[in-house]
Amino acid sequence: MASEEELFASVDALLHEEPHLPPPAERARLREAAGITQARLASALKTTTQSVKNWENGRSEPKSPRLDAYQRLLKGWAAKYPAPGAAPAAATAPAASAFAGPAASAVETTEAPQAPAVPAAGPARPAARPAAASRRPAAAKAAQPTADPRFPHGPLAVLDGDGAAYGVGGIVLDCPATSVVELVEWTLRESGLGAPRLHRNGKDSDPLIVLTAAAAVKLGLPERLEGHEQRRSLRLPEDHPVVKQVVKAKWRLTQRGFGPWARIYRKVQGRERQCVQLAILSWDALDERSWPGVADMEPAGIARVLGTYATRVITPRGSTAVSGLELMTALRPPTRAVQDPQTGNWVPGHNPGSLGTEPMDPAPPEATPEHPVVVDSGWSGGFLNEEAYQWVRDVDLLSDEECTLPYAVGLDLNTAFLAAAARLVVGLSAPDHFHTPAFNPKIPGSWLVDLSHVEVDPRLPSPFTPDGTRPTRPAWYQTHTVAYAQELGHNVAPLEAYLRRETGAYLDPWHDRLKTAYVDTLADLGVTKDLDDRAFLAAMERHKDTDPAMAAVLAAIKATVKGGIGKLRERPQGRKYQEGERWPALQRPTWRPDIRAAVISKARVNMHRKLRNMATMTGLYPLAVLSDCVVYPSPGESPLAFLPYAASGKPQPGGFRLGPTPGLAKLEGVQTMLWAVDLMEQGHNPARHIKGGDAVHDEGE
Repeated sequence: MASEEELFASVDALLHEEPHLPPPAERARLREAAGITQARLASALKTTTQSVKNWENGRSEPKSPRLDAYQRLLKGWAAKYPAPGAAPAAATAPAASAFAGPAASAVETTEAPQAPAVPAAGPARPAARPAAASRRPAAAKAAQPTADPRFPHGPLAVLDGDGAAYGVGGIVLDCPATSVVELVEWTLRESGLGAPRLHRNGKDSDPLIVLTAAAAVKLGLPERLEGHEQRRSLRLPEDHPVVKQVVKAKWRLTQRGFGPWARIYRKVQGRERQCVQLAILSWDALDERSWPGVADMEPAGIARVLGTYATRVITPRGSTAVSGLELMTALRPPTRAVQDPQTGNWVPGHNPGSLGTEPMDPAPPEATPEHPVVVDSGWSGGFLNEEAYQWVRDVDLLSDEECTLPYAVGLDLNTAFLAAAARLVVGLSAPDHFHTPAFNPKIPGSWLVDLSHVEVDPRLPSPFTPDGTRPTRPAWYQTHTVAYAQELGHNVAPLEAYLRRETGAYLDPWHDRLKTAYVDTLADLGVTKDLDDRAFLAAMERHKDTDPAMAAVLAAIKATVKGGIGKLRERPQGRKYQEGERWPALQRPTWRPDIRAAVISKARVNMHRKLRNMATMTGLYPLAVLSDCVVYPSPGESPLAFLPYAASGKPQPGGFRLGPTPGLAKLEGVQTMLWAVDLMEQGHNPARHIKGGDAVHDEGE
């Protein structure tokens, strides 16, 4: 039985519900029965004729204070003009029943010219345009319930040239804006777009408006950005009319200027943020590699893809790499409210476990050669080289038995770098320099160690170098790499080290959110955890064709992982850069090459551990490894032919296992063994030709 508190909460919710309107067709009937045109009604309610049309065909709903005024008007008309055929004594009954239904009851129709007078036979429906003349969905839908009443229409909308703004859940809003400034003001005041913060100490996500080519032109923007640079790096010149309009209206642009991902804002006043993110499709805002096929979808389809990503990951703020980095900060905000003991006021203070608000210079071996730390100090002591594998076995090391196997099968680890980020302890404070320290596998940092004495099977890549060759002299390694040498039973004696005293699992919430997004999206595509290995391979073979929209979301999630990690060591951008200068990325607290190195080091060590276990359990050795893809010789065209299984049929622990979870494997390619051997003889990596590679590169914008 419900408690008194629950009952009162339910009643209060009913009291605070917005007033219900009659169905759209009834709204049109009542207006026409009163002899009022749409234009006159729009003038009375201080709105546009197009808005009235949208209310009467169910594409959108008015918001307060217009909602209350419109409801009062319709109630008055309903009392005066009851539906035809109703008994006079029950004149008010139609009105009562009309208002009892939800506002979402909509007529299946599209935008139409003003309807003709209603015949006596019954209520009129707005005349529908042919479906081919409009890209709007046939059935308009009202806003879906949301957890945060401040953002009733979701995180984003895709604006088309006819003023229709397509949101999450199939909603369509009417946007009357004819300029960028009007669009920004409409978004902040009327759209109901945005998303709540992901952490209690964080900030709400600003609304995102995605512009189609037609919408961009309507707002005075060029359809395309042309120039000698990559289009995503181009910007509108400062003297462009749209930029001048933005500045004249006292809005600001970020240092990135007005490009494919433009942020328009004003300084925060009190607690209210005034910021809108724009993404312009025809300016290549959605990279085809990260968002395959999305830019060519209809606006409603684009809204579905981006809305799903925004709900499961974060509202896009730029490329997937930028979004990956923004997600780290959103889940680990740099500040929290603390009370000043002297004044008693609440002020921003450091949030434990975060990277703080100030950028931090790396240790010289963790930096890049052009970094001021290196250039100004004249550092020549070498650098960390923690990168993903790119290795191919020497063809002379192939056995006769391996050469007779008919297939080369590629196994790809699902989001291997995301799996490596789980429970990964990284440094949070500045590095301290130590000479001849005792190695401690629990302290994150960079160690100068000689690992040239470590013997590994030549049929496996060395776990200490990206190209798999054996080290020949002392070099800098991240903690996980040195710890693995110790795990293999070898003595390690560091000569130097740069270590961090304050540590934490900074990436844990980032990993957890992206893992959930990845697994949930795969499940939407029919790839679930309960599938056995054979069913899993079959589902993976067809998953991209199941739902192209969700397949695009999956690709974006994977790109967010790799791009976000790559952004931790973003290199200088642009032709004007000179060595030794500080580039913009260095001003971010999230410019942390040591964290990137830790992720990649752990991923490479995990890969080598699996390779070694596979050799022990099956006697099989890889032909090649590229990043998170490994190629094995196989007697069959399926990995089921060589993966280790117990007598019970369950996969053996320690080796490669199939499944949708990050870190588990999936089939990536099958080729003939002779083809793979031929590539090896030519010095090529078979993994690259089967898969194409998923290495974590340093990302720009």
